[in-house]
Amino acid sequence: MSSQDHAIRPCVAADFDAMYAIINAAATAYAGVIPGDRYHEPYMPADELRDEIAAGVRFWGWHDPEGLLGVMGIQDVEDVTLIRHAYVRPDRQGTGIGSRLLAHLMGLPHKPLLVGTWADAAWAVRFYRHHGFRLVSQEEKDRLLRRYWSIPERQVATSVVLRFGDDEPRASRGDRTAERAPEGS
Repeated sequence: MSSQDHAIRPCVAADFDAMYAIINAAATAYAGVIPGDRYHEPYMPADELRDEIAAGVRFWGWHDPEGLLGVMGIQDVEDVTLIRHAYVRPDRQGTGIGSRLLAHLMGLPHKPLLVGTWADAAWAVRFYRHHGFRLVSQEEKDRLLRRYWSIPERQVATSVVLRFGDDEPRASRGDRTAERAPEGS
């Protein structure tokens, strides 16, 4: 595929249905892996996707002649930038689309980068570690998830956080004075 055959660009309203389909098709990999009480179909209902966008998650997509094949979100929350909702169409996984999307997002101006994922999603943890992210300690993970994400305690208990590079957000340095992110982030 030549560089003229594909493009990474911000997702727009016209991409919504394709984004929704990719996220939910790729998320079927979680079935039987993450806690059963946290998995449902669709994994991300359309209203939840709309809420994530309204909360400031900016999605970027891998587009080629077949259409939209992968999406990855980025969201600034207080003093960090979160990588959110990284999914590639199942029949195109393993072809470098996720790596290219992540490299693109990492090339944008950002604050310290964090990503949260399910602890038992070993493939996701490997993916981020391969790209220079490091797992944080259990204590730091709990602090970061409670500060920058609005997720249930069950998800906090069954997730991990990875940080890129040596940049540490204030929460990691013990500054706990800022407010939590708004619901839906």
